[in-house]
Amino acid sequence: MLRTQVKSQSKRSLATVSEALLPKKYGGRYTVTLLPGDGIGKEITDSVVEIFKAERIPVDWETVNVTNSEKSKEGVKEAVESLKRNKVGLKGIWKTDVSQSGHGSLNVAFRKELDIYASLTLIKNIPGVKTRMDGIDLVLIRENTEGEYSGLEHESVPGVVESLKIITQVKSERIAKFAFDFAKKNNRQTVTAVHKANIMKLADGLFRKTVKDVGAEQYPGIEVKDIIVDNASMQAVSNPQQFDVLVTPNLYGAILSNIGTALVGGPGLVPGANYGREYAVFEPGSRHVGLEIAGKGVANPTGMILSSVLMLRHLGLDSSADRISNAVYKVIADGKKTTRDIGGPASTKEFTQAVIDELASA
Repeated sequence: MLRTQVKSQSKRSLATVSEALLPKKYGGRYTVTLLPGDGIGKEITDSVVEIFKAERIPVDWETVNVTNSEKSKEGVKEAVESLKRNKVGLKGIWKTDVSQSGHGSLNVAFRKELDIYASLTLIKNIPGVKTRMDGIDLVLIRENTEGEYSGLEHESVPGVVESLKIITQVKSERIAKFAFDFAKKNNRQTVTAVHKANIMKLADGLFRKTVKDVGAEQYPGIEVKDIIVDNASMQAVSNPQQFDVLVTPNLYGAILSNIGTALVGGPGLVPGANYGREYAVFEPGSRHVGLEIAGKGVANPTGMILSSVLMLRHLGLDSSADRISNAVYKVIADGKKTTRDIGGPASTKEFTQAVIDELASA
């Protein structure tokens, strides 16, 4: 059953993350930070809020609006403080300005400030969504805090820019252990390190060696492989069924998550999560803002809803997670109220209502 896409891959939030990540519970209810994000963010987080309300999920939202504006740094600070209070968040995607005059990535700053070091993307076919390939079921685990996204750039002389890629053994070990723990807890057989060690022999060589050493020394029951990133990209579009768990430095994970998302139907379908030592933030696995469709009411909220299902499992609300994920899959399989990106006629609100109706009849 496809519903195990979210369930089997994330029992109690992977069972690899410390209980310290759980928020304080007051009167049987949890307070969760809600970060709607830019573009379609509010539309798809509204879907989650409506479904939770209909299901009477014991979650109270503390909403923090952070947008791509001059006050963005203040907004990130407010979001960080909210997460420090609540420990768990549901997040839309923040737009990153590509101009040289703009600020750096709010997403990167947010993750580094809270040390949310592990990004999880679940890439799996959904029955009812027509794709060119079937049988895709891979997990992408991406290091979130260093690599090419270290933010260390400068212009040494006019016309010459140096951008530093940072790879450390400590953080490579940390993400490797997260990947192997995930594989062990979820009956995954293989962990593959993605790298470019044939060229970047020191940086990517360190990442590759560290992952392989951690696997060989601490996880003897799990097969360890490695693959060069350009070959991984080719293999991902020609034979993605061969992959089980992929663990990557920051940039390679960003690229491969988008490739994987395209294979299974698009950015509206893929759930994701981000974990640190103390905090967990759940957001769609494909980090697209959707500016071109914002406000049109056509965005697919599936990825955000399934990300909220991961959040429910993290909170120990497994029965609610089962109900919501089952309802989403049934609506998609039925095909009558799916959104336009996957061939249906429905708006975001109509899809959301169809999920609520399915829950009411279950």
